[in-house]
Amino acid sequence: MTTGTLTRADLAESLHREVGLSRADSSKIVEQILAEMCGALSRGENVKISGFGTFVLRDKGERVGRNPKTGIEVPIAPRRVLTFRASQMMRERIVGAG
Repeated sequence: MTTGTLTRADLAESLHREVGLSRADSSKIVEQILAEMCGALSRGENVKISGFGTFVLRDKGERVGRNPKTGIEVPIAPRRVLTFRASQMMRERIVGAG
C-alpha cells in the first residue's frame, strides 16, 4: 500500500491479498461497494458502516458570509453537505494509534 492516501487500487489490492480473489474481481467489488454508497447518498439516505462510521447528508440553510478581501457581505445559498462521523470504535483505534 502507498503511504499518505488510501486509494481504490489499494483497497482492491488488499482484497486480492486477504481474500484471494483475482485483481479484476477485487477491483469490481470495490467499485460496486462505492457505487452503492454513492447511490444511497444521492437518494438522500445516510450510509452507516458498523465499526467504521456514518456518512450523513445535512441541509445547510442560506446565510450571510463575508468576502475576506473586501469585507463585503454576500449571501451564501442553501446547500446539502456530506459529513462523516466516525464510530466510537474507530475513534478509539485512531487515538490509540497516535
